[in-house]
Amino acid sequence: QEHLVESGGGSVQAGGSLRLSCVGSGFTFSMYWIYWVRQAPGKGLEWVSAIHPEGITVHADSVKGRFTISRDNAKNTVYLQMKSLKPEDTAMYYCAAGLKWVRDPNDREEYTYWGQGTQVAVSS
Repeated sequence: QEHLVESGGGSVQAGGSLRLSCVGSGFTFSMYWIYWVRQAPGKGLEWVSAIHPEGITVHADSVKGRFTISRDNAKNTVYLQMKSLKPEDTAMYYCAAGLKWVRDPNDREEYTYWGQGTQVAVSS
C-alpha cells in the first residue's frame, strides 16, 4: 500500500527554522513529482513547493528565498527546509505526489498520493 508520511513540524518563534521530511513507500518514489501543500486554519489549500524527479525545484512566491525543497531518492525522502518563518506560515503541511506537474496544485484531487500532514505553528 502506498504511503507518504510527513514529520518535523512543531512550534517556533518568528524568524526561526524547521525542516520537514516526507517519506514515501509502496510506490516508485523516484519517478514522482513531490509537492508540499499547506492549509492554514479556516483557509483553502496553498501550494508551497515542488520538486521534479531529477531535482528541478519550484517555489511559490510567498516562500521564495525562505524555503528550500530537496530530495534523496535513495531514501525515498523529500525535505522542506524552512527559514525566516513568519506567523502566516502557520498551517498543516502536507506532502503529495504526482507523476507530472499538476494543473491545479491547490486541488487535492490532482494528486496521486497524499500524506496525513504535519503541523507548523509560528508565533510572533
